[in-house]
Amino acid sequence: MQYIRSLEVGGTSVPLLVAQTAVAAGYPSPAQDYFDGTINLSEHLIHDTTSTFIVRVSGCSMEGAGISDGDELIVNRARKPVDGSIVVAVLDGEMTVKRLRLTPRGVVLQAENPQYPDLVVGELASLTVWGVAETCLHQLLA
Repeated sequence: MQYIRSLEVGGTSVPLLVAQTAVAAGYPSPAQDYFDGTINLSEHLIHDTTSTFIVRVSGCSMEGAGISDGDELIVNRARKPVDGSIVVAVLDGEMTVKRLRLTPRGVVLQAENPQYPDLVVGELASLTVWGVAETCLHQLLA
């Protein structure tokens, strides 16, 4: 702690003590005093640099999955999609982000917003899973 300024109270100058470190708003981190170094987000978010892309989301059909308009998805084109994966798919030449559902009746690209219909992939439709979304980057600032 050190004095950095004073406050006038009834004509008297009162020195204020100011902490040198920030205070956690919430549960204090037990590792706060032990971390030393830089954070490389690529190491944490990208598992295969040769097949990973970032795509920006347009639209609100995936809001139930925590994916909003303007978010960015880290998409791995090498990851094998499975039932329940959130995928970037190309359906009849149009790219879309949806949850992949493999049902006994066929493939469904499921929206995660009840205001949008699921896309049932017809027998004659052209479907390519472009990649599997691994992470959503959501900006908190307006």
